[in-house]
Amino acid sequence: MSPTLDQHHPQIEFDPNDGLALLEGKGQPVTAKYGIPLAVLIELTHKCPLQCPYCSNPVEMERARNELTTQEWKRVLDELADIGVLQVHFSGGEPTARKDIVELVQHATDCDLYTNLITSAVLLNREKLAQLADAGLSHIQISFQGSDATKADRVAGFRNAHAKKHEVARWARELDLPLTVNAVMHRQNLDQLEDIIAMAVDMDADRIEVANVQYYGWALKNRAALMPTIAQIDRATQVVEDARERLKGILDIDFVIPDYYAERPKKCMGGWGRQFFNITPSGKVLPCHAAETITELDFLSVRSNHSIAWIWQNSDAFNRYRGTGWMPEPCQSCAFKEIDFGGCRCQAFALTGSADNTDPACALSPYHSATFKTAETEAETGATRFIYRNFAGGTLEAEPQDGK
Repeated sequence: MSPTLDQHHPQIEFDPNDGLALLEGKGQPVTAKYGIPLAVLIELTHKCPLQCPYCSNPVEMERARNELTTQEWKRVLDELADIGVLQVHFSGGEPTARKDIVELVQHATDCDLYTNLITSAVLLNREKLAQLADAGLSHIQISFQGSDATKADRVAGFRNAHAKKHEVARWARELDLPLTVNAVMHRQNLDQLEDIIAMAVDMDADRIEVANVQYYGWALKNRAALMPTIAQIDRATQVVEDARERLKGILDIDFVIPDYYAERPKKCMGGWGRQFFNITPSGKVLPCHAAETITELDFLSVRSNHSIAWIWQNSDAFNRYRGTGWMPEPCQSCAFKEIDFGGCRCQAFALTGSADNTDPACALSPYHSATFKTAETEAETGATRFIYRNFAGGTLEAEPQDGK
């Protein structure tokens, strides 16, 4: 039995197909209070032409042969609509590497779901983007690796990617698609932040996510090459504050600093299993996109004999870290425990070896000072060459030639 379930009330079994009854909490004494998830990240595939060294995909990626079929994804979308999900975010890898992407967006639209495409954009042409718009795509989010083409393409490990992204962004605005620029920031591109924000304005983007790398998966593998200095973070914070004031009403700016430099942990994904879940290419249902890094957890699939609603409500992986009952000290006695919910379980596992520990991002964690020191040292003395993301487990960037 999950440690967060009421020990005086046995878990009640329901018809796996009766999703709404489950999510309305009929007979459920504890888990019902977590309600209906608002948004789902759908990772259609791990295939991607880019090789970004901070990719959020697991290092052990899913092969195409294991991916859900078109009909399986349509069944998933039907279930999501039935249980009250409002938003689906099509992601990857690169979601447009799937030949059925337009068909899946159309099906989601037919289910009255808000659809967001999270894309590198490099596989899109104008015709395909127009088809997506006609299928009801609600929003497009394009990742950028910098403001300078040479440096951005180096990070992406893909020639001419930056120019193609600009082209697709222009097409998106011509098609009246709302546009978010996703700027993934780290030590080797933070000096471009002002130019990146100006770039987003020039693109007529509605929003920019200034997303400092968070260190799981491929980013953890590349931490020494990506970790910014404290001075860089201080400078970036000032740049964002100035831009928010200057561009009020023109561009919305989201900003997240690296967890390693935080004093308080973030409420990861709104809290474990509270508002969000992720579905992998092979159909595993996860509380967050990095949850598979916690090797001690077993994640059920949409291919199992359980409905998505049952998995959300009853599976051990979702209930393990819900609420506050699982928490150790100092979390258990902390006044913020129902605000940050102990921080990130994946980060706790990655940095301490146990997902049960307090997130080291918290200043009260016994692991905080060592984590901060590691970040500081790597930022000042770390490597600069990337380990590029690929199905081979990573390829070390070639040595620069002629000092370039």
